[in-house]
Amino acid sequence: MQKIMSLMARQGLKSPQESMADLSPVETFRIPSKEELREMREQPVDPQAEQEIINSIQEIYYSNDSFHMVQHELEKLPPELNLQELEEYRDKLKRQQAAVSKKVADLILEKQPSYVKELERVTSLQTNLQLAAVICTNARRQLSVSKQDFTESSLGLLANHRRRQLLTGLLKSLRTIKTMQRTDVRLSEMLEEEDYPGAIQLCLECQKAASTFKHYSCISELNSKLQDTLEQIEEQLDVALSKTCKHFDVSHYTRVQLAYTFLGKSQTAMDQVHMHFTQAIHNTVFQVVLGYVELCAGNADTRFQKMPYRDLCTHITPDSYVPCLSDLCKALWEVMLSYHRTMQWHEEHNKEEAAPATDETGSADTEEAVVDHSYVKKKLEHGLNRIWQEVQLKVKAYLLGTDMSNFKYDDFIVVLDVISRLMQVGEEFCGSKSELLQESIKCQSVNYFKNYHRTRLEELRMFLENETWELCPVKSNFNITQLHEFKFLGQYRSPSVSPNRQVLSSQDQEVLSLFEHFSQEGNPFERHIDNEETEDVLASNGCESDELERCVYQDYDSDSDVPDELKQDYVDEQTGDIPLKSRKKSDYSLNKGANAPILTNTTLNVIRLVGKYMQMMNILKPIAFEAIHCVCQLFDYYLYAVYAFFGRNDMESLGEGGSSVHGCPVEERKEKVPSPHLSQLVVLTASETLYGLAQRVVATESLVFLAEQFEFLQSHLDTMMPAAKKPFLQQFYSQTVSTASELRKPIYWVVAAKALDYEQMLLLMAGVKWDIREIMSQHNVYVDVLLKEFEELSKRLGDVSRHVQIPLPVSNVLWEHCIRLANRTLVEGYGNVKKCSNEGRALMQLDFQQFLMKLEKLTDMRPIPDKDFVETYIKAYYLTENDMEQFIKNHREYSMKQLTNLVNVCLGSHINKKARQKLLAAIDDIDRPKR
Repeated sequence: MQKIMSLMARQGLKSPQESMADLSPVETFRIPSKEELREMREQPVDPQAEQEIINSIQEIYYSNDSFHMVQHELEKLPPELNLQELEEYRDKLKRQQAAVSKKVADLILEKQPSYVKELERVTSLQTNLQLAAVICTNARRQLSVSKQDFTESSLGLLANHRRRQLLTGLLKSLRTIKTMQRTDVRLSEMLEEEDYPGAIQLCLECQKAASTFKHYSCISELNSKLQDTLEQIEEQLDVALSKTCKHFDVSHYTRVQLAYTFLGKSQTAMDQVHMHFTQAIHNTVFQVVLGYVELCAGNADTRFQKMPYRDLCTHITPDSYVPCLSDLCKALWEVMLSYHRTMQWHEEHNKEEAAPATDETGSADTEEAVVDHSYVKKKLEHGLNRIWQEVQLKVKAYLLGTDMSNFKYDDFIVVLDVISRLMQVGEEFCGSKSELLQESIKCQSVNYFKNYHRTRLEELRMFLENETWELCPVKSNFNITQLHEFKFLGQYRSPSVSPNRQVLSSQDQEVLSLFEHFSQEGNPFERHIDNEETEDVLASNGCESDELERCVYQDYDSDSDVPDELKQDYVDEQTGDIPLKSRKKSDYSLNKGANAPILTNTTLNVIRLVGKYMQMMNILKPIAFEAIHCVCQLFDYYLYAVYAFFGRNDMESLGEGGSSVHGCPVEERKEKVPSPHLSQLVVLTASETLYGLAQRVVATESLVFLAEQFEFLQSHLDTMMPAAKKPFLQQFYSQTVSTASELRKPIYWVVAAKALDYEQMLLLMAGVKWDIREIMSQHNVYVDVLLKEFEELSKRLGDVSRHVQIPLPVSNVLWEHCIRLANRTLVEGYGNVKKCSNEGRALMQLDFQQFLMKLEKLTDMRPIPDKDFVETYIKAYYLTENDMEQFIKNHREYSMKQLTNLVNVCLGSHINKKARQKLLAAIDDIDRPKR
């Protein structure tokens, strides 16, 4: 046993009693964890067997806590140890231990809720007892201190307080005297800080204090000095008030107005405000204009500084006119914005001070404040018109100081835009219609527009005279809104509103006025650079890069016969625009297979001019009628040129003398635009080119395209046109624009009249014998010759269409003209027949039917034009006397010769001489009114 104990000691093992002794009381009776309890409870349970095991435990184990269990069990071991017996005994002890542990666990679980609840009560009671002890301790201590202080120190406190009051009064007087002596230094500091209300209040307080302490000799002369200081403050306050006229600052203006309120001079301040704003307008515009004049003339020239503003405006150069105007309006905007914000400030402060006072003194103050507010409001409202009138006078003097008739178009558009925006500012500022500005800008606009339009017409004449009437290749989806001049059509705005108004994108935002939108930052006269590029309207022929795009123009024919001045790009001296280059015949292939519009460079030039004119009238509505009238003249001149070039046979008579533009009133025909001459490069007499059919197609269809664009613009022009002048626009569209497509007939008639040899047809028909006595089954040769002419025409039209796509309406008109001329040639040939039998008339019908049958294979036109004209004339041979007389009266489309021949041929067949005389008399009666 001793060996076993020593072995346990060496290994650091403790007996169960020693282990239990090391545990604290709480740990000794530790409640098993939930896991341990669960393991115990999960073991198979047999209550009877378990109780028997517990009962088998020796009583000595229940004796006392000092019982040494290990020693007891070791002493019980026999001298001779048997391993099997020891293991059996050990297992028995383990079963006993397990049964006891499970029993203990069951008891613990059974009593645990009661234990926890009781433990909480004990803990709570302990806490309350501790708190009560602390409260009692503190109460006793504070009661002791209060008792001691109240009884022993109260009289001492009263004595010290009285002494303190006396010393405080003395100290206050001394500090007041010291402050008054140092007032000058503090006032200077406050004025540098622009604390005008504080400075005035300090000065007034010092004056009041000086009268209170005037018995002190040290401040006897302070009153007069303070009065001088107060006057100095008022002077600086007036300067501070003038600063608000250019750059209004709420805090700064609040301090200034509060300072005037302390002085009791609020109404005087309003009088000063209007004087300062008027002076600010004059100084601002003078400095802006003077800066530009000196910059252009050289800063060394000082004579301009003493020059009156009106004279100074006449020295602005054209190059600096637009930027100077823009800066001038920017500066004036700042002044008007400051005035607007001044009014806003007073409105807001009037509302804040509108609350009624409760006592009598407050009521009197309120009545006085109402009088001041009413005076200020009327003064500010009256000043609106005065300020705007002064602005108008200054800008009017600037506008009329320079002749703008020779300005570039873009510069003049900017001028119109700026003035339009300024008029909008005036309308929002005081509801003014800006009559002075409208009068001055209209005067300048009319002068500019007359000169501009006259120059543009001269340029248009030059374009027309240099135009070779070859196709300008454009993309199939070309639309005039892709051009820069028509971008304004995509922006919704009134014609009287400036483009810069569009800074407000949505309709809800457009309700904001300029003063609301630019109240804090920005300026409505800032010029925004438009980076948006206009879409390229020229066809690229599949080229995908700049290098490949040059392939369109690499294979031009030699142009050595073209004058050098025509090889150069013409640059518009007024606008700086470079028109599109004239294309050669090789460019026609660019439109092959495409449905691109047919137009020329000159057509594009006219369209762009129309866009520029519309821009001007869109910005400045008073010149809308003059501008639209000039737009109509552009179309008239183009239409007249196309007709004069291609619609007449007497080409030699073109261009003789001068011709005024159609539609120009008599009183305005002081300057006539000469008729254009067709370029010598355009040949219209060559039969192999069908007498310039390609050029005729390009010219005529470009006119039709131009008319379509005018139809598209009609609604826009109508909204710009004054109501009293709208009948003029309606007449222009109904009598001019709508007739553009009708010009196809005379122009293509010239080609049709020469495309077939009609004289040869008459000669062939004259050689045919018509008084035959038997019916023929074979038609005459002249029919084959005529059909061959039509086949040749169809082939030549195909050749032309490979260069210029011939639209279906053009093809129809041309075929219609040729067929009508052919049919009338047939009637003329039949009308020349001297003798004809019934069999001959049948032969005529056979010839004509053969002609119709073969012709219908060459053209898709149905019905054949003038078919009845020929058939009716042929069949008239069979009419009786009475029917013939009625035929003569009803068919006046036939000539006298044709009708007379018809009667003469029928003589002897079924008409006698008496009937012949009667019918000839009827023909003579029809012809008599024509003589």
